[in-house]
Amino acid sequence: MIALGIFVAGLLYLGQYREQLVDAAIGSLSTQAKIFTGALGEGAVTGPDGNQVIQRDVARSLLRRLVQPTNARARLFDANGTLIADSRQLVGPGGTVQIEILGPPDEIENVFTRLLDLYQRLADWMVNAPELEPYIESTRSVAQEYPEAVAALAGEEASAVRSLPGGLEMISVAVPVQRFKQVLGAVMVTTTSYEIEAGVREVRLGIMKVFGVALAVTVLLSLYLGGTIARPVRRLAAAADGVRRSLRREQEIPDFTARHDEIGDLSRALREMTSALWLRMDAMESFAADVAHEIKNPLTSLRSAVETAARVTDPEQQRRLLSIIQEDVQRLDRLITDISDASRLDAELSREHLENVDIGTLVSGLIAVRREVGMAESAVLRYDGPNDRSLRVPAIEDRLAQVFNNLITNALSFSPPAGEVVVRAAREGRMVVVTVEDEGPGIPEGSEERIFERFYSERPESEKFGTHSGLGLSISRQIVAATGGTIRAENRRDETGRVIGARFIVRLPAQ
Repeated sequence: MIALGIFVAGLLYLGQYREQLVDAAIGSLSTQAKIFTGALGEGAVTGPDGNQVIQRDVARSLLRRLVQPTNARARLFDANGTLIADSRQLVGPGGTVQIEILGPPDEIENVFTRLLDLYQRLADWMVNAPELEPYIESTRSVAQEYPEAVAALAGEEASAVRSLPGGLEMISVAVPVQRFKQVLGAVMVTTTSYEIEAGVREVRLGIMKVFGVALAVTVLLSLYLGGTIARPVRRLAAAADGVRRSLRREQEIPDFTARHDEIGDLSRALREMTSALWLRMDAMESFAADVAHEIKNPLTSLRSAVETAARVTDPEQQRRLLSIIQEDVQRLDRLITDISDASRLDAELSREHLENVDIGTLVSGLIAVRREVGMAESAVLRYDGPNDRSLRVPAIEDRLAQVFNNLITNALSFSPPAGEVVVRAAREGRMVVVTVEDEGPGIPEGSEERIFERFYSERPESEKFGTHSGLGLSISRQIVAATGGTIRAENRRDETGRVIGARFIVRLPAQ
């Protein structure tokens, strides 16, 4: 409404339009005055001194008849500036009669006209409109009282605009009366700006009517938009605040998805965010329960070994119990380390900045380190892929190295001593695909997704219990998902369909 009001206020000023009307009025008066002066000049006669003179009686009658069709007032001054004819005065045997032209009946003032008049005064004050000289008329007018008449007696056409009481203006034009290039006098034609003000007022009233319709439409649209936008947004905000304050899941976000607009998108986003929040809380609760369960097993074994060691006196049995205690402590240490790593993973991934990581350099470096420290002696570890920095992905290098290290460690632990673990890397469209293949027993049928769950504990029979916490693949999937990629597992099969190993496939968006 403010924008609409400012626009209408600018339209209502109509300063340039009013100036054009004043210029048009001056042009009209100039045309009338030239007609009067032409007729008066043609009616001039030769005086006793041989000069051309205007016949006063003829001039008065002629001037009154010429100005009668108009609402203007015409006055004729002789060459000395003396008033010799006035269309508003009748001269007869009884003296001079002053004629007052009655204007149209006064309009009934209403709120609009008063507001428009007030606006006009305010607008003139704001734009610093020039202040006009007041129009003053003496009892016996002479040309010297009017600069435009003086200019006309000097042979030049001139005009002037002066102010009248009540906010109107007096517009006057003076034209010289000439006969054979001799200035015989001057005709000054005047009129008020009543018709101009009436025309401007009509235009303003028309603008106000359009403004009234636009205002009504704006208010109705505001009410409509308030009901269709503001009110649903307030409901969504109140529901979101209720979710924040409440500990119960009964607090739901209103569903506006059927609207198929921005409010619907906001509603869907808030509902999905709330669902993700509850899922995250469920995951935290489940994680806490899993942690308690996993820690409880080595603690139970440790307590049993400690209690037994306190009652056993045989040195050999004590050494075996101390070995069990040491293994349980190491198991607890590994478990707590992995749990700590998994619990702070989200926070670390949100703080770290992605950088360009070359997959070929990263994987070949991990394999080289394992060979140097003798970690790959149980199986053959090989890299099959380019090493020319062509496989670059946006990721966190340390975390991505942790993913491939977990996959390679799992593949080596499941592969037979003479088996082969192959890490392949290639570019497929806009993705970089890395596969880790082993020659182990494969993945149990139906467990292709379960192996990525936390604390998944199915391990090779040859591996000592408690060597792994079961969090490696879960952490790996979380890291890969944070970079916009995916990880999945499947079994490798030969031509006959027999399982000959497992394959882990990591797909990462390329740089």
